[in-house]
Amino acid sequence: MGWEVIVPDRGILIGQREKLGLTQEEVAKKAGIKLEQYQKYESHGGREFSSSSMRIVNAVLTALELDPTAFANGEYSFEPLPEDDPLYKLQGKI
Repeated sequence: MGWEVIVPDRGILIGQREKLGLTQEEVAKKAGIKLEQYQKYESHGGREFSSSSMRIVNAVLTALELDPTAFANGEYSFEPLPEDDPLYKLQGKI
């Protein structure tokens, strides 16, 4: 098995939103929250998504077609190390 990298909450949200072809406004509307609030979840210095209320977390994850239980268990938090990452070549050598 190759190395994996940790994906922060914001990376999970951005990646899934882009995969679905949705705008931030569309996700916010589907989740029933203000656009500004959703934008903070995707920003570097914004509020940490997983520290929000359970209702909001569930609404956003549902809007993004993600399973809240899988999210809580960290199943979306890791992805394979990209081949263009310099560490990729070191796999199995360290």
